[in-house]
Amino acid sequence: MAGGGDADRRPRHPAAARRHHAQLNVNSDLGEGAGAEAAILPHIDSANVGCGVHAGSASITIATALLCRRLGIEIGAHPGYDDREGFGRRELGLSADDIEALVTFQVAGLAAVVPIAYVKAHGALYHRCQQDPAAADAVARVAKAHEVGLMGQPGTELLAAARRAGIPAYREGFADRLLMPDGSLAPRTQPGAVLDVATATAQAVRLARSGQYDTICIHGDSDDAAAIAAAVRRALRNAGVVTGPLAGRAGI
Repeated sequence: MAGGGDADRRPRHPAAARRHHAQLNVNSDLGEGAGAEAAILPHIDSANVGCGVHAGSASITIATALLCRRLGIEIGAHPGYDDREGFGRRELGLSADDIEALVTFQVAGLAAVVPIAYVKAHGALYHRCQQDPAAADAVARVAKAHEVGLMGQPGTELLAAARRAGIPAYREGFADRLLMPDGSLAPRTQPGAVLDVATATAQAVRLARSGQYDTICIHGDSDDAAAIAAAVRRALRNAGVVTGPLAGRAGI
């Protein structure tokens, strides 16, 4: 056949054929008083809105939630320890019952303002729940009461608790934080724990291509948060990664 051979079997658009197509979500912790919401929101799919306890205020929570709704950004509740001095990043040693009460109070407050799609614990509470089954179950019960999913890193008690509760379990990775060999976050006190724009962008693409994550987080309180969010969004698009909200996904 004229013009036959291997050349005719090549894709018409080889660059597009090399792209890695995946369904992913990009989220950011917002409503905590940093004030970068307007710059970050255009580049993300979901906002983890602080509930005014570990940081921010009721007014900031409501304003952030309403801004997200106006822009069509999916909203998740982001409850934390009552520790403003430590920005919710210090372990307080609360009982599972006290954790459930604290999270119930925060999530209910946000859900009274806007519909929520999931719960993601903040800071030390997040890390406690990743290792402590009782604490994780406490947060999962709150999420189940609102009929929404739960976010956590792969292989942790948070996701196990979500599965026990029969709610969606969303596997979260982090673009802007140094990861330890086991996938956990390096302590912020460790040099290099918070990544720059270029490194964070490369890490986001690598995590997306791994197929092991449903969502990737960009912290909203860093100086480079808006720049990272924009760069990550652009890099994922160039890599052919499709992003969108979590609602309606089964998780794992």
